Amino acid sequence: MTVPTVQLSTGPEITRPDVHTVYMSHWFVDGAEQGRAVLDEVVSAWERSPWFEGILSLSCYLSTEHDTVLTYAQCANDDVYRPFLRSLPAGPARTEPIAFRPDRSAVIDPAAGVPGTVALASFDVDGANRQRLIVDTVVDHLEATPAEHQAGLIAAHFHLSVDGTRVMNFAEWTSDEAHVAFLDGTTRRRSLRLSLDTPGVRPIGFKRYHLHRSLGA
Repeated sequence: MTVPTVQLSTGPEITRPDVHTVYMSHWFVDGAEQGRAVLDEVVSAWERSPWFEGILSLSCYLSTEHDTVLTYAQCANDDVYRPFLRSLPAGPARTEPIAFRPDRSAVIDPAAGVPGTVALASFDVDGANRQRLIVDTVVDHLEATPAEHQAGLIAAHFHLSVDGTRVMNFAEWTSDEAHVAFLDGTTRRRSLRLSLDTPGVRPIGFKRYHLHRSLGA
């Protein structure tokens, strides 16, 4: 069975309950013009191809440094995404993804509205136990921190790679400026210290992205 698609005016609803697996792909581009052209090609391929039942959304992002593009696809199960990719025309839309499970979210400001920017922070970890430990440690810290100490943070959504090697924090912010201010604050330094002090966890860094286009089933 195939399903029609619609353009979305916002990015993905990260906490929607029917999402079982998220597939993320990212790769380097040579500037904003090429990045937007690549993402438009990806979206066009998805729009022209009938979606398999179980694919829920596709969102495409361009980094604020204009050097990296990101695709974020939500699926209701593990069976449809890669067969669907093989049905797409050859090109960037068929870039091999990494599979993640949505895990815990720290929702700081649910009334903030549409995010102005997304900061994707990644961790290299030694297995599922380390995934669980670092997510619980950081989320507990964020939830215990007064909101005024993390102004502009809408929510931090943690994702666990299926292979047990990575954790991604998909953090939604009101603006680039709010995230930049957070980086200079004590809450961020404490969160980073928690990560650095956790055995088997290695923070890789972060990159900020702006939503380019989004599709939904």
